[in-house]
Amino acid sequence: MKTIVNLIMVCVLSTMVFAQEKPVKIVFDVTSSNTSVHESAMRHVKMMAKAYPDSKFEMVMYSGAYGMVVKGESTVSDEMEALAENENVDFVVCQASLNRHKIDASQLVAGVRAVPDGILEIIQKQGQGWGYIKEGQ
Repeated sequence: MKTIVNLIMVCVLSTMVFAQEKPVKIVFDVTSSNTSVHESAMRHVKMMAKAYPDSKFEMVMYSGAYGMVVKGESTVSDEMEALAENENVDFVVCQASLNRHKIDASQLVAGVRAVPDGILEIIQKQGQGWGYIKEGQ
């Protein structure tokens, strides 16, 4: 009987150990100027950051998505500012896109930082083992 109880305990403990979620790293690619895409992308990051607090998430915005990070223009600025306070969430925008649209750092939503090139940022993250999600319709 003692052997059966020990075997059951080993099975239960093994199941608990293997059931633990391994932290992931995901980069979200946003290029659309469509505010519905912005809202959907924010929903995805918010949901995942809450469900997987030990994982890391980065949203990279470039091309037509530059409006997503401009104060007074963004439809998701409040959610972005709140999520940017999480240590496991990072919001970055392509500096080349900002330059093309003559936007400087003082115009960005709080918590957003610029990187030299959005595409290069994504490629580097993938090279470090990050998963990739393309946000769009």
